[in-house]
Amino acid sequence: MGYIELDVLNNDAPRVVVGIDLGTTNSLAALWQDGRPQVLAPEGLPATVPSVVHVPEEGNPLVGHAAKGRALIDPTHTVFSAKRLMGRGLADLDLDQAPVPYRVTESERKLAQVELRGKQWTPQELSAWILTGVMEHAKAATGAEVASAVITVPAYFDDAQRQATRDAARLAGIEVLRIVNEPTAASLAYGLEQKGEGTVAVYDLGGGTFDVSLLSIEDGVFQVLATNGDTRLGGDDFDQALVGLAVDGLRERVPAALLEDPAFLQAARLAAERCKIALSRDPEADLHLTLPDHDLDWRRAVTREEFEALIGPLIERTLQSCRRALLDADLEVGDVDEVVLVGGSTRVPAVRAAVERLFGRKPHTELNPDHVVAMGAAVQAHVLTGGTRDVLLMDVTPLSLGIETIGGAVAKMIERNSTIPCSHKEGFTTYADGQTGIVFNVVQGERELAEDCRSLGRFELKGLPPLPAGMARVGVRFALDADGMLTVTAKEESTGQSASIEIQPMHGLTDDEVEGMLEAGFEHAREDFDRRRVVELHTELGTMLLAIGKNLESARGALDPETIAELEEAVAAAEAARSQQELPTVQGARDRLEQASLPLAAVLMDGVVKQAVEGKRLDEV
Repeated sequence: MGYIELDVLNNDAPRVVVGIDLGTTNSLAALWQDGRPQVLAPEGLPATVPSVVHVPEEGNPLVGHAAKGRALIDPTHTVFSAKRLMGRGLADLDLDQAPVPYRVTESERKLAQVELRGKQWTPQELSAWILTGVMEHAKAATGAEVASAVITVPAYFDDAQRQATRDAARLAGIEVLRIVNEPTAASLAYGLEQKGEGTVAVYDLGGGTFDVSLLSIEDGVFQVLATNGDTRLGGDDFDQALVGLAVDGLRERVPAALLEDPAFLQAARLAAERCKIALSRDPEADLHLTLPDHDLDWRRAVTREEFEALIGPLIERTLQSCRRALLDADLEVGDVDEVVLVGGSTRVPAVRAAVERLFGRKPHTELNPDHVVAMGAAVQAHVLTGGTRDVLLMDVTPLSLGIETIGGAVAKMIERNSTIPCSHKEGFTTYADGQTGIVFNVVQGERELAEDCRSLGRFELKGLPPLPAGMARVGVRFALDADGMLTVTAKEESTGQSASIEIQPMHGLTDDEVEGMLEAGFEHAREDFDRRRVVELHTELGTMLLAIGKNLESARGALDPETIAELEEAVAAAEAARSQQELPTVQGARDRLEQASLPLAAVLMDGVVKQAVEGKRLDEV
């Protein structure tokens, strides 16, 4: 199989705007040509570029088929499923259940990264290489450079994951016209927006993730009614079930150390993938594992029924997500007009049958499930560049919108490049005991502190019940309509007290001013992050000191003198740190205070438990 050389972009070549599906297992680009979206494949090569990166001892990383070919030879320096790491920490990844042969560590910001050749690589950097491979693939197919792109992400991706995707594109030199949800892209590929109105269920089972989205379509406008899914469930887990068969079959025949060897794990994963694909065509297939260096040539026949029994619980987990999404959207199965299958794992016959049984209708499978998302992104790219397809050209907000929080930090409610109309709701609370009102400062911009952003307006929510700090529950909703009008509403849950403000965010801003705000955000990103972290730590210290001050005297008798002395020293250091601006100093004071207060927390917890069980029999607890 051929592979793509990552070369320097030629500025003299024509430039095109494409749709890109940055997938967990495979990635690809599509372009609107001859009145329809078409995937881009150089002559003699498949359209998909495996989302795999290999870092050699010298030279640039290899991407795609070239990297995949190194997976068995050098598994510890070959990364697959980097998308799973996007914006996540180690606690989110569950690597014990789905081990990988390469080393995943955590950055100072508690984000996953991969150690390769003594260097830490972020998922954004790895994804940038994959995107570069896709760009070169597209160039080889069209003879044109990729100028800009519409890139798709799962509907459940949070702000951190979406921003990580944008960062990866920026590192690859791609201007992102729009980030589009994968289910919306799939619906566009099938032209479902031309049906006038209806409800669509998009069942997306990819290599590393599953999600289901319920979309409402009205006059060509898509609205996500509900989304559900599992970021740790995908075709990789189907493979893992077959890997388990191989491990069980070999456990008595090979040394235990071999079963944990990276080369074995990689070989087993690839053998499982081949077997899974074959079982989608044939009633029986071989699970064949070869490791010449270990004199291992093992083969086992697997029937489709056996495979379906293994993955049955995994398929049922996807159906549970579908039921939850229907419940969240207040819909019955009969309310769904169309069902679309997305992702290579939906080729598994048992998956298709289960989806058809649940929704009571045959799902759309006319288009290649591996291609449909990229094709939909190409449709959106075509519209954004002046195409005439009858789909609403939805605008985006060019700058982020948020509110100022305690200490002057910004809680971003609507991220820049969000398609409008859109809305977002989050819960907030009070900072001081007995607080009966909150003043909200609505801001716009990409900086992390309110003083560096543009204030759009202020309003006050009065009449809050005078509760202890942190007890009040205030829901804040940002709603940006199709005309760019922002309505911010704050409502206290127990009393129903509410207040709101209407603002035109873009009023008075020129294109140059918007560009200046974006450039300032990029230029000061590192500095802003540190300043915001200091503000957050100051707030956290204030909350911790307040709690310690309330409870220390009552618990003093249960603590030994050394513990009390250590805690009081930590309190004094924390008080002093609240006037400091150096991140290491403030972080150190916060960590020291947390450690010193653990015995106090234990005493308080003992008291709560004793109060809960006092006077009760064992069967009442």
